[in-house]
Amino acid sequence: MTGAAFSYALLAALATALLVAAVTDWRSRTIANTLNLAIALAAPLWWLATDLPLSAIGWQLALAAGTFAVAALLFAAGQMGGGDVKLLTALALWFAPASFFQLFVLMAILGGGGSLAMALFNMQRDREARTADTLAMLATVLAIGCLTAMAIATATHGPLIPPAAIVFVANTMPNIWLIFAALLVLVVLLTWGLRRVMRRQKSRIEVPYGIAIAAAALWVIGTEMLATITA
Repeated sequence: MTGAAFSYALLAALATALLVAAVTDWRSRTIANTLNLAIALAAPLWWLATDLPLSAIGWQLALAAGTFAVAALLFAAGQMGGGDVKLLTALALWFAPASFFQLFVLMAILGGGGSLAMALFNMQRDREARTADTLAMLATVLAIGCLTAMAIATATHGPLIPPAAIVFVANTMPNIWLIFAALLVLVVLLTWGLRRVMRRQKSRIEVPYGIAIAAAALWVIGTEMLATITA
């Protein structure tokens, strides 16, 4: 097997493992330790296939250690599961620092959007406060839309706000203070709405964060890592 073919095979195996992680996390909110261990143990094969120098391998190990430290703090705060921590740490052994940073940011955005979507469906409605609940739900949908735009901008390396939209706003509201006032109202509405939705949860929800990790990793594999093989 040639070097390029071996690299493609490794990425295919990693992509398959990520899909398995996403499915199992969705079904049972767990990611098998054996799967995370297999991903970690296969990383040296990727280093060998891509002729990674010893200095770069050192950076990969340092990145994995730093990732574990940060993810462990999120686990202690109840924001991430143990399987998610192990999966993210294992993936840090595969991705170059710049690519892993994109993965981490994209994962955070996707995970945040997924958490809000699940919270919205898990919200306990109040018949005596339908108007407030409706406004809170609309604010949450708007927040999910903003996170979706951020995810697209991060994934495509494009602008968060299209230049045409900026020109339109500038022409429609030439007074800069009106723009700031509108942004302030938007922030207040989002903060109030999200707080209301979070406070009115029917039960505690377990967010399958492994799906966000897998989706972000698969995107970076397709846009970044495949390019290193074909280059």
